[in-house]
Amino acid sequence: MISDVLVPAGGQSEFWTEERCFISELHNCPQSPEASLAVARVEAGVTTQLHRLDGVTERYILRQGEGILEVDGVSQRLVAGDQAIIPAGASQRITNTGAGDLEFYCLCTPRFLPESYVNLEGGKEP
Repeated sequence: MISDVLVPAGGQSEFWTEERCFISELHNCPQSPEASLAVARVEAGVTTQLHRLDGVTERYILRQGEGILEVDGVSQRLVAGDQAIIPAGASQRITNTGAGDLEFYCLCTPRFLPESYVNLEGGKEP
């Protein structure tokens, strides 16, 4: 029997989203509804889809690369090691301005659920 404190490895590898980035979910499960953690990877020259997360605060922690983060129309340059706090409901997108991949942790509270994602560009949601 597996304890309630153990979350077995999910076995899911990196996947592409229509948000125009790759995601690797590190922690996102019903046993821990208060938070989720993923790594996002944005290729050089790419800007992610303008979107918001309803009811979810997101924090970016840059692992590598550089980019410009836009939150509610305000842009800020970010480099590896920088952190950003994106309030629930704020419009957001990030542009990779470097020559290589931009990678960052996405820490969401409460945990990310697909229904919290709102595409602000119109069209199909990821």
